[in-house]
Amino acid sequence: MRVYVIVGAPGAGKGTQAALLSERLGVPHVASGDLFRGHIRDGTPLGLRARPFIDRGALVPDSVTVRMVGERLQQPDAREGAILDGFPRTRPQAEALDALLARRGGRVAGALYVDVDRDVLLSRLSGRYICSASEEHVYHDLDLPPHVPGVCDIDGAPLYQREDDKPATVLARLDEQLPPMFEVVDHYADKGVLSTVDGNGSVDEVSEELLRVVAQPAR
Repeated sequence: MRVYVIVGAPGAGKGTQAALLSERLGVPHVASGDLFRGHIRDGTPLGLRARPFIDRGALVPDSVTVRMVGERLQQPDAREGAILDGFPRTRPQAEALDALLARRGGRVAGALYVDVDRDVLLSRLSGRYICSASEEHVYHDLDLPPHVPGVCDIDGAPLYQREDDKPATVLARLDEQLPPMFEVVDHYADKGVLSTVDGNGSVDEVSEELLRVVAQPAR
């Protein structure tokens, strides 16, 4: 089993890259957010334990998250490995993952750190605008700007920016989430399995570099 962990800040493109790697390597993309939603939707015991924390915007206890990931890695499609996205988020979670895999005779084959400059993260995360008439009409300053600034191309309604997407809110999120992420980076660097990839480029450029890294012989 070759388990890879994708590490990166919000806006680094972890989900996109994990999905591409999953397709190219033929192993499942295991996203912690999807696991939470699935367990909550299905009303599983783990989902019932996680829901109160998610509903109030708090972190789900590590014991619950680790069990969800552990159960997912036991499913038949993960026999050859998996790409973990959104987990681990903290050093204790990384240590718990190491222990879980060790009990099964495995380990993290590689931690892939998608390193993106802070100003690029801010541009990516604070560039989204929503149509005031339909939330399905979404624009982005960098990737999908409207033809007329501040106006929806489809129905001419004004665009607005959600509080979560405003620069001050984005910076506060980064200040909160980056320190524990760097602890995870340090953890895997100490283990000798960390590979850093420049995430400032295009999706294709980052994807090709990640594929080059995982194609290297196991250490």
